[in-house]
Amino acid sequence: MKTLLTAAAVFLGATLATSASAQNVGIATSNPGSLFHNIGTAVANAANAAGLNTTIQPATSPNQFIPFIDQGGIEFGVANLQEVDYAVNGDAWWEGRTNPNLRVVAHLMPLVEAIFVRADSDIMKVSDLKGQPMTDGYTAQNTILPQLAAFYATAGMTRDDVEKVSVASVVAGADAFMAGDTVGFIFAHGAGKVREADAAVGGLRALGVEDESDAALAAARAHWPTAFFTTLPAGAMPGVLEDTVYIAFPQVVFTHAGASDDVVYAMTKAMYENAQVMSDTFPPFRAFKPADMKGEQGVAEYHPGALRFFEEVGLN
Repeated sequence: MKTLLTAAAVFLGATLATSASAQNVGIATSNPGSLFHNIGTAVANAANAAGLNTTIQPATSPNQFIPFIDQGGIEFGVANLQEVDYAVNGDAWWEGRTNPNLRVVAHLMPLVEAIFVRADSDIMKVSDLKGQPMTDGYTAQNTILPQLAAFYATAGMTRDDVEKVSVASVVAGADAFMAGDTVGFIFAHGAGKVREADAAVGGLRALGVEDESDAALAAARAHWPTAFFTTLPAGAMPGVLEDTVYIAFPQVVFTHAGASDDVVYAMTKAMYENAQVMSDTFPPFRAFKPADMKGEQGVAEYHPGALRFFEEVGLN
């Protein structure tokens, strides 16, 4: 709770500093180097191209900035759909603290995740991590432990099968790996930090799921209910050395119930019409399909401003 309040105070100060301009719109993101920082930057550029004066405000992770958005302290955020679901209902690490004012704006491209190891190591599959030092803890990023557990579950493993090295966040985990403290780290494909690690160690191998069966997917979903499997072709991202199946999750832009209908409409329209701007900013946005923006919203409702735009362009 102390961490959440501290993050809220930081955001409040930043928001008050710009409140004199009614045109200013904020997007909460994770730290620089993370996938959601890259995504938030791309969305902000699309919004700016459409005439919104948009800035990003980083924090360590969505579990820090989600309550601030719920309270109306900043207009938008980017996160994993499962995180938003948990936050609305107060499930998992929220321990009963609900965030009932969260509203979905639009789906983005899926988040595709891997466990990264050195390409020159003898670790070829997830089960080879048994007994090895691996990043764990993620004390400032509650979403990562169940995602890591989902990955291990596809190999019939649990987190207790590795030697746990505690880190605060995925960015810190990548740093620990580059420092030689662990043999691997979990991260989303496409993030800048993965490219940094790839260059630092002379090449990565991105481990995929060890079992692609329906049973393995069910085992993964026991830890992360919105998980699905997807294939990346060889060379698609750093570390993808051959066609490989990975775990993926829906990710969304979200807001709060009190956000202006006109502002949310404008943001939704900006993303729909400026896919090229987003992909120019962050190449993984090439997988973003405007026609798929109105996906399954999960527990939270769609914001009326987004629904107004979807109706206007025929997205049902």
